[in-house]
Amino acid sequence: MLLPIGDDNSDRHITPIVTWALIAVNIGVFVFLQGLGSNAAFTYAFSTVPGEILSNRDIITEGKLVRDLASGQVFEMPGLQPTPIPVYLTMLTSMFMHGSIGHLAGNMLYLWIFGDNLENRLGHLRYLLFYLLCGIIASLSHVIFTQVTGADPLIPSLGASGAISGIMGGYLLLFPRRRVNALLGWFIIAIPSWVALGMWILLQVVSGFGSIAGQSDGVAYAAHIGGFAAGFLLIKFFDRGAPTPPTPTRKQQWVYRRQARN
Repeated sequence: MLLPIGDDNSDRHITPIVTWALIAVNIGVFVFLQGLGSNAAFTYAFSTVPGEILSNRDIITEGKLVRDLASGQVFEMPGLQPTPIPVYLTMLTSMFMHGSIGHLAGNMLYLWIFGDNLENRLGHLRYLLFYLLCGIIASLSHVIFTQVTGADPLIPSLGASGAISGIMGGYLLLFPRRRVNALLGWFIIAIPSWVALGMWILLQVVSGFGSIAGQSDGVAYAAHIGGFAAGFLLIKFFDRGAPTPPTPTRKQQWVYRRQARN
């Protein structure tokens, strides 16, 4: 398995405060509001439920017992909880919630690797708007996919994956040859971003077709694909061009001249 762990940030000249803030908010929501995943009432109240989006009404259901086909264990799945906000806003709130520590860690890793480069290119405000828009489009993609395929519309979805997929789509278009460091087994290799991100989106498409065929693993692949496509297609509307590096200070100029002489 190819796991990106870093990329080339040599041309970054602004502090990625929005990326860091998004990571902090996601972690804070999972720890303090979701109770590290134990607060099911909060999670089921503010997740995106396709049936609620399609009907524009809050749906409340009772909990039910579900048997895990792999292990044979029976566990209780909480019912949908009252949503104290308009249901359409759950497409925003669900972006900042996660189902497990692993789910959170994986998303934040990808946001940390690819987000700062895009923030450096777009600027803080454009980057934030781009992130949120891609996340909303990703949620809508999942809702539409659920409706078209006849999947259960009462299964809630959550996570930053759709918005981060948009970041990756924009990154692929703007920085297709940028070096990405990836973990392959016990080795760290450097590959162009088009290879790393191309393999990732190909996996999402293949897995998405698998879910249509009934081999679902609970991952909203349509949200990943929709977010990635949105990022790839919309990035040029937000791109302000390659940023101009800041003017070196007198001390930096002196250091540069001294290095040049040596």
